Amino acid sequence: MAEEKRNISSDELKKHNKAEDLWISIQGKVYDVTDWIKDHPGGETSLLNLAGQDVTDTFVAFHPGTAWKYLDRFFVGYLKDYQVSEVSKDYRRLVSEFSKLGLFEKKGHGIFISLCFMAILFAISVCGVLFSKNVWVHLASGGLMGFLWIQSGWVGHDAGHYQIMTSPGFNRFAQVLAGNCLTGISIGWWKWIHNAHHIACNSLDFDPDLQHIPLFAVSSKFFNSLTSYFYERKMTFDSIARFLVSYQHWTFYPVMCFARINLFAQSFLLLVSKRRVPNRGQELVGVLVFWVWFPLLVSCLPNWAERVMFVVASFSVTGIQHVQFCLNHFSSSVYLGPPRANDWFEKQTKGTLDIACPSWMDWFHGGLQFQVEHHLFPRLPRCHLRKISPFVRDLCKKHNLPYTSVSFFEANKMTIGTLRTAALQARDLTNPIPKNLVWEAVNTHG
Repeated sequence: MAEEKRNISSDELKKHNKAEDLWISIQGKVYDVTDWIKDHPGGETSLLNLAGQDVTDTFVAFHPGTAWKYLDRFFVGYLKDYQVSEVSKDYRRLVSEFSKLGLFEKKGHGIFISLCFMAILFAISVCGVLFSKNVWVHLASGGLMGFLWIQSGWVGHDAGHYQIMTSPGFNRFAQVLAGNCLTGISIGWWKWIHNAHHIACNSLDFDPDLQHIPLFAVSSKFFNSLTSYFYERKMTFDSIARFLVSYQHWTFYPVMCFARINLFAQSFLLLVSKRRVPNRGQELVGVLVFWVWFPLLVSCLPNWAERVMFVVASFSVTGIQHVQFCLNHFSSSVYLGPPRANDWFEKQTKGTLDIACPSWMDWFHGGLQFQVEHHLFPRLPRCHLRKISPFVRDLCKKHNLPYTSVSFFEANKMTIGTLRTAALQARDLTNPIPKNLVWEAVNTHG
């Protein structure tokens, strides 16, 4: 009987798709990772979303070569009907070639330059508040604080995907400094939500980065009150949601100016929840540091009008980054249901788009203007994304897959177009959703 169990079919593998019984397959070998799920550095969600499947492409995308040696202890058998698509073969070949070239280890000087730039922005902003009485200087200082948060966000993002420092300890320090201490956003919350986004890119019910009901809906499918499998709750599309979504193409930019408030709230809710949060103490201390220094700095301004002006300026400028995050996905292809590991390359290319810009603007986009490349090779330092883009473009062309690259202006236009299309669909009064008095007043006579 033991020998028979060592040859496992895909149908049998699919049955082991729960937290209490979780199997995956990697390169034709089947592993029981049930006991590992609670210790998985990428979180539980990543494993649960791909449970009972072959996850080879996802594994090679997110794990260095050193991770392979830990798999043997979970081995339970061989996947007897294991197959590899031509797209996956080419993708894995690219990963191997980039690895041989040492691209995953060569990080360049980008992070050092970014850290120096952040230090300069912080110093100028603080000095502008403390040593000037000019209201315009205070306004500019608020704007510079927003730019600091943008650059800090890029560094925190990099540190979450790969080791930007010389050791894991220093890398963790960079994460907490760039995320928790400087921006007030828990890096633990970010990793939890961001890993799920990468795995389930543009799945309406599994990707948290598309789940913004009642404010935004990128697809009319949200009008059916979908269930979020990430947040484990129903995204109810009621009369309030319909009203807000109906004007989302007008409210998009104003909301993005203050989107950081939501990130503060989400970070706090996670850290005080019962959910397992690695290094919860560090996370809480880091966030506390932000909520000490930032209010203290704001309090140094001479009056409440200038304090509000400073906060609004900083939030509005950093809102550019929130817009950037949306541009890469809002107007791309979406789908319903859990992610499937055997179409990893296809889903990533269809669900993302690149922003075309000259190399001297890379600092502005944090490297993530090459969003297709980043999603396919999340461990690759941002300094290499531009040089590998031709290889990705050629591979997409070879397999007749989309490779979308547009200007920043065109990406904004596409995003607003997507939001407007869904907004007009939401205004369809034949859709049987209860109307409230505000809805009736605004929509009377067109």
